[in-house]
Amino acid sequence: MNGVAAMPATRPKLVGINHVALEVGNIEEALEFYGTWFDFELRGRGEGSAFLDMGDQFLALMEVDEITTDNHRHFGLVVDDREGLRARMEEAGITFVSDKRFDFLDPWGNRVEVVAYPDIQFLKTREVLDASGHEGLRKSNDALAELKEKGITPPDDA
Repeated sequence: MNGVAAMPATRPKLVGINHVALEVGNIEEALEFYGTWFDFELRGRGEGSAFLDMGDQFLALMEVDEITTDNHRHFGLVVDDREGLRARMEEAGITFVSDKRFDFLDPWGNRVEVVAYPDIQFLKTREVLDASGHEGLRKSNDALAELKEKGITPPDDA
């Protein structure tokens, strides 16, 4: 077989995302920009990198020399107060790139979609929510129904 291992019979299932890495032109400016809009703990730093804690996940900011803009490629950040953030960003003159969703470009062209935790089909354990300062955060009835349709029975405190 020319030294190539045979493909396994089953493929691993996706479980979730540990982190997303964004390219930025300057780490200090990126920390200032994201710190203006989001409350986060700095998980760590390296040369040309910073890691923003998001409960049991993180956002990695990586300094690069050449930046390219994302037009459709994007990622979604989950927040506890989507409409409050939208109002603050509108007041500050941030340009949104979608009329249908809450998407914006950061100063380096990274397209970010903002979604509300109560409305999505993803669960954080109560321990993770409590430890990250979200003691009262709960799922909407629609999100709970969607989870149940998938065969996921959320705990009573979801």
